[in-house]
Amino acid sequence: MIVLSSTSATRRALLSQAGLEFRTAKPPVDEAAVKEAMKSAGASAHDVASALAEKKASTVADILPGAYVIGADQMLDCDGEWFDKPADRAAARRQLQSLRGKTHWLITAAAIAHEGRIVWRCTETAHMTMRDFSDEFLDHYLDKAGDAAIGSVGAYQLEGAGAHLFQKVEGDFFSILGLPLIPLLVGLREAGALPE
Repeated sequence: MIVLSSTSATRRALLSQAGLEFRTAKPPVDEAAVKEAMKSAGASAHDVASALAEKKASTVADILPGAYVIGADQMLDCDGEWFDKPADRAAARRQLQSLRGKTHWLITAAAIAHEGRIVWRCTETAHMTMRDFSDEFLDHYLDKAGDAAIGSVGAYQLEGAGAHLFQKVEGDFFSILGLPLIPLLVGLREAGALPE
């Protein structure tokens, strides 16, 4: 049995479109507390994304013995400042104003837990350069994006209207959406969750 330890509609869609049969579970993890503790200890955004992915996978695997549990997390780092999912449209607007005209790093981590241990892990980093768009364009984008603007860590979805925000994108497309899908499929095969 494969379990996605996430409530993300995008991650569910990626696995479904790849033809996987899986269940979902909400991970009992206080992400904000983990981020705060690790940031206070001097951890990098890369370290936090990896730790959260592993924690999400392992906590659900402890509840579901025998399952292959996938955990994932994304962190956005721009000049050392970490960004979270915006709470509302006004927060999304402020966040995008902070990111425009700059390159930020979108770090996507995933892990597979099985029988009490992490059996696979992967972290990918994309370099995302936003255009120096106008406030008028930003308001038009937010009108068009609607709730999607507050549903992701960067206030954008690259597979939708968010593509218009960018000048250059370097990185794995699936990872930018939320899962390093190709490495994950390899990891599931290596772990014995999928046929070779």
